[in-house]
Amino acid sequence: MFTGRRNVLLLAFSQALMLSAIVMSMALGAVLGGVLAPDKGFATLPIAVMVIGTAIASLPASMLMRRFGRRTGFLTGAALGLAGSLLCAYALEQSSFALFVAGHLLLGSYQGFASYYRFAAVEATEASHTSRAIAWVVAGGIVAAFLGPQLGQWGRDWIIGSLFVGSYLAQGALSLLALAVLSQVRLKPVAVAHSVAPRPLREILAQPTLQVSILGAAIGYAVMIMVMTATPLAILGCGLPGTSITPVIQWHVVGMFAPSFFTGSLIKRHGAPRIMQIGFVLLLGHVVVSLLGIEFLHFLSALILLGVGWNFAFIGGTTLLTQTYRPSEQLRVQAINESTIFGLAAAATLSAGWFYDRFGWIALNLTVVPLLVIALLLTLSIERRLRLQESPA
Repeated sequence: MFTGRRNVLLLAFSQALMLSAIVMSMALGAVLGGVLAPDKGFATLPIAVMVIGTAIASLPASMLMRRFGRRTGFLTGAALGLAGSLLCAYALEQSSFALFVAGHLLLGSYQGFASYYRFAAVEATEASHTSRAIAWVVAGGIVAAFLGPQLGQWGRDWIIGSLFVGSYLAQGALSLLALAVLSQVRLKPVAVAHSVAPRPLREILAQPTLQVSILGAAIGYAVMIMVMTATPLAILGCGLPGTSITPVIQWHVVGMFAPSFFTGSLIKRHGAPRIMQIGFVLLLGHVVVSLLGIEFLHFLSALILLGVGWNFAFIGGTTLLTQTYRPSEQLRVQAINESTIFGLAAAATLSAGWFYDRFGWIALNLTVVPLLVIALLLTLSIERRLRLQESPA
């Protein structure tokens, strides 16, 4: 396939374990938050705080990896995930909304550290295989589509008299396994000193390609997670049985990660901007389907489109980003990218529960349309710009 295959596969497996934990919380967090919260408008707060934790952890994770290496950072993240799962289990046992939210903050921090898996995969491979390496690591999440929601259901009654405590204990076991897997990763030290000095940050950030890559990925992520967070509430609010939540979330996550097996090849053939454009069109398609009805099949098909659209926008944006910085600049740029993406995603998630509670499912979906149109126009513009740069004078 490409050099560094062992590391890429280990990182993909670690991604699967991490995302299984996160997807489980995505499926249960809002529902359990609604039970524990003093106000139904705060139902999605645990999920929002989880995304905030990801945004907050991005910069310290980069700094720690710069000093001690990728593997140390990844192990630290998995340890935070274990702590978060145990705290959530204890919170459910004590019926404490505050502790439940705090546990999700730690789980989000785990994802903040793990978000660098895809960059580590790039560093472990040849430049010609960058998009494929990113895609394969992201594809590790296909396991999460089934393991995450099912883990929540399997562990529901493990502890008699304490619903879902067992689910979070099982989630903690995933972090333990991730610690074992990540201990086997062998990566080169993160490059710090280079013959070519880094440019001033202002100059780096002034690049239109970099701006579009970050903003496009951030919008795609924010739209996806805002809708995904509100979906379990919407399913129950529309009178569908709670058993409908698991298959909808499962196939949404399949849509998020299954395309990764060929997204890298598509990017290599058609270019990152074009794949991002397709992603935003699919995300707009999700809105159309959501407006057509509130039956199970409407939720299922809309969420699948939401997942595939996110995949194209996110992997395309990440690939485009890798073309904008020198090796000596990678850690700073990656940290800014992660902080921006998860910062916007946190704001979207934080507003999801409140917005759904006040305005409903249809209004929530219509809200994302302007953002998607802006992102689509930006990627069309940058594609045209890049083609002009490549064409002979």
